[in-house]
Amino acid sequence: MSFSDRLDTLVRRHQELNDMLSAGQVSGSDFAKYSREYADLTPLVETIQAYQKANSSLRDVKAMIADPACDAEMKKMAEEEMHELQHTLPALTKAVQLALLPKDAADEKNAILEVRAGTGGDEAALFAADLFRMYQRYAGKQGWKFEVMSLSESGIGGYKDATAEITGRGVFAKMKYEAGVHRVQRVPKTETQGRIHTSAATVAVLPEAEEVDIKIEDKDLRIDVFRSSGPGGQSVNTTDSAVRIVHLPTGLIVQQQDEKSQHKNKAKALKVLRARLYEAEREKLANERASARKEMVGSGDRSERIRTYNFPQSRVTDHRINLTTYTIDQVMNGELSEFTDALIADDQAKMLAELS
Repeated sequence: MSFSDRLDTLVRRHQELNDMLSAGQVSGSDFAKYSREYADLTPLVETIQAYQKANSSLRDVKAMIADPACDAEMKKMAEEEMHELQHTLPALTKAVQLALLPKDAADEKNAILEVRAGTGGDEAALFAADLFRMYQRYAGKQGWKFEVMSLSESGIGGYKDATAEITGRGVFAKMKYEAGVHRVQRVPKTETQGRIHTSAATVAVLPEAEEVDIKIEDKDLRIDVFRSSGPGGQSVNTTDSAVRIVHLPTGLIVQQQDEKSQHKNKAKALKVLRARLYEAEREKLANERASARKEMVGSGDRSERIRTYNFPQSRVTDHRINLTTYTIDQVMNGELSEFTDALIADDQAKMLAELS
């Protein structure tokens, strides 16, 4: 199918959906499904129609200029319009191409966020807590819901590891770029001589999997219950409410003990396990495509440092795209859009280059 035919097909589908919804031909779950498809197509179709209109106008003015019967004044006006259209068409063409790029199937999913202290001892745990709060603030600015699932505190206000569920529109599409090793350079609170220390934390972002995405068989699980050792009061510590689930085929282990209810801990653990298995499958597929695209988005490769936070210089650098800002206070307050927008644009540019 040619590029032009593909655009026509999308415009026709948008009109079909409009007619179906307007005539009340669908209801219930079908209405919700088609309404979502219509809403998703609308901005794309508007861009396509602007592109098609500009192309049609350009053909018309070129024909007018080539027409020997056209008088000089009309030709001059047509030439001015032609130059204007030739200036705007590349931007419209790129906008359509970007809208047609293959979508990550997980982009619209919610996400499981996992932040773990890396090298650096207590300072790494403090930085992990700072990152976790940064993402909590970012989620709030995006209108997403941020629900803490588990916290393992270091004792001085830091987090050895922390897990949260982030729900909302297009969560994974933006959060997936945060997966990797984050490095911090600053003077720790415990440092008496003012020396700058370097430590790190690891961030994992997993698309939340539904049961239809990943089917977990009971026979593949070993579920252990035990007495919680964490905070939560006497009722937690004196009952076997904590849950550890081992996925036998893969060896993955998930543990939850934050809730007083064993049932709730099991449900949370299964949600995290399902997300990890789903991400493992995505990684497998991404690795299979690695020869065609070395830096596959969503591959979950967390082996290299992706970002450095230098507090003395108020500097934040994303090493993947060589983007540096000197607004560390705003970044730690959840102002991450400059980075996420740039990372999305960089990924889109790479995909466009592959298609050209």
